[in-house]
Amino acid sequence: MLILLLGGIWTAAWLGRDPGEGVADAFLRRIGSFVGADMPAPAAGGVQLPQGLALGGPFNLVDQTGRAVTQADFADRSLLVYFGFTYCPDVCPTELGTMATAIDELGELGEQVTPVLITIDPERDTPEALADYVSRFHPRMVGLTGTAEQVAAAARAYRVFYAKVQRPEMTSYLMDHSSFIYLVGPDGRVRTLFRPESTPEAIAQSLRAHLRGT
Repeated sequence: MLILLLGGIWTAAWLGRDPGEGVADAFLRRIGSFVGADMPAPAAGGVQLPQGLALGGPFNLVDQTGRAVTQADFADRSLLVYFGFTYCPDVCPTELGTMATAIDELGELGEQVTPVLITIDPERDTPEALADYVSRFHPRMVGLTGTAEQVAAAARAYRVFYAKVQRPEMTSYLMDHSSFIYLVGPDGRVRTLFRPESTPEAIAQSLRAHLRGT
C-alpha cells in the first residue's frame, strides 16, 4: 500500500512541480508535507531530513555471495545506499559510478564507507547477477537482493517508490523508481540524502563532514 502511495506522490511531484524545480526536489517537498514537516534548505552536498521524518532501519536481505544479511552486519560502518536494478539502462549506472568516485576521492577515509546497491528487481537480480554487476563499479560495493517481500520492506523503510513498467515496444520490462543516494550512519538511520545527478565532489564533501563527526 505504501508503495502505491509513494507512486502517487512521485507522479504528483512530476506533474505539480514549481517552475525550475526538479522532480526529486518536488518529491522531497511533498514527502515533507505528508509527514507534517517542511524540507529544510539543502546542506552542502545533500539534503538534511526534516524533524519527524526518519528513513532507514532494519532489513533482512541477501548479499551477492548468497549470504543472508541484516543491518546489524553493517553496524560499525557508514553506508552509501542506492536502490536500483542491474537492467537499468542509464540512471543507475550513473549514480553508482558517482558513489564510487565520491568514496575514492576520500582516500583512506573512504575505507570507512561501504557503497551498497539494493535491487528493486529481485525477480531478475539474483546474487550471481549482482556479484557481476557491482564489481564493475567498486571493489567494495555490496549488492543486496531477497524475496519480493524482503525488498518491499527495505524500500518502505527508505520511502522508495518503484514499479514495473512494460512498454508495448519492449520485449522485457523496466523498473520506474525514485532515485536518491542515501548516507546511512552506523546506527542504520539515514543522515543525508542526495538528489539525482549530485556530483561526486558534493557527496565526498558531505561524507567527509559526516565521518569527522562520527
